[in-house]
Amino acid sequence: MQLDLNLLTALDALLEEGSVVGAAARLHVTPPAMSRSLGRIRKATGDQILVRTGRSMVPTTRALAMRAQVHALVQQAHQLLCAQQELDLAALDRVFTVRWHDALTAACGTALIAAVHRRAPGVRLRLSAEPGTDDAELRRGEVDLESSAGTPALPDIRHRLVGRDRLVVAVRSGHPLTEGPLSLERYAAAEHLTVSRRGNLRDPIDDALTTHGLERRVAAAGPTAAFALQLALETDLVVTLPDAVTRTAREQLGLATLPLPVPLPDVPLYLLWHRRYDDDRAHTWLRDLATDTIRALFTPPTDAQPPLSEEAGR
Repeated sequence: MQLDLNLLTALDALLEEGSVVGAAARLHVTPPAMSRSLGRIRKATGDQILVRTGRSMVPTTRALAMRAQVHALVQQAHQLLCAQQELDLAALDRVFTVRWHDALTAACGTALIAAVHRRAPGVRLRLSAEPGTDDAELRRGEVDLESSAGTPALPDIRHRLVGRDRLVVAVRSGHPLTEGPLSLERYAAAEHLTVSRRGNLRDPIDDALTTHGLERRVAAAGPTAAFALQLALETDLVVTLPDAVTRTAREQLGLATLPLPVPLPDVPLYLLWHRRYDDDRAHTWLRDLATDTIRALFTPPTDAQPPLSEEAGR
């Protein structure tokens, strides 16, 4: 059975106006066209819907029973098909899942939650640990916003570059590498710690050292930046990490920061989301707020400690 949903609009107008002429005027059609619609409605429902009493028409018992439901259905259809209304943050009630790597969450997760709660108190954020690249979760709608150091391979995953971070070297205060300039040879000769959820003992730094005929010894691999920084504080292990997203954590631990002597490009930072949210105003608001929050990390520091020179960082 094929249903003409336009009949719902006609039925709603007929029940509201109580006449063919009134319904026709309301929907900007001719009375004969509305009369034909009424005939089709009668055939579809098996009910007269409106019956003549003297000079007027009155709804049948069934028509009275369905009037509220018909009106609600028509209103819902209009809401589904019309342009989105202005976003009311104060009334927004929604749960967003944000999956960022641990260093980014530690650096600005608190600021993001505070900003969201201040502007949209009905919104709840789930900050999820990053288990690795899993575009399927973005596609299934299980993750709303994700961080990544690379662009997605799938065309239905959108991305936005929110910053570029340079790599720096973190060691404990008083570490031998803090005495004098840090050369490639001194850096390679130290014992190192990598940050890898999969426990990899090698990363692009090793490839860069190889081109200079050098090789470093990686003594351990840690799963998170927080773990790596704590281990660097308690040992002579050297950890190389992105600068902006770990700056606060390094300062809180009192670690020394040195320029990386290996020439490596900056690390890009992207936000990823599924294209289903392109026109979702609430999601657009969240990703714009997240973008502003993250980009604040890349504002040059204004404290007493001078920033590393750009040439040294490269």
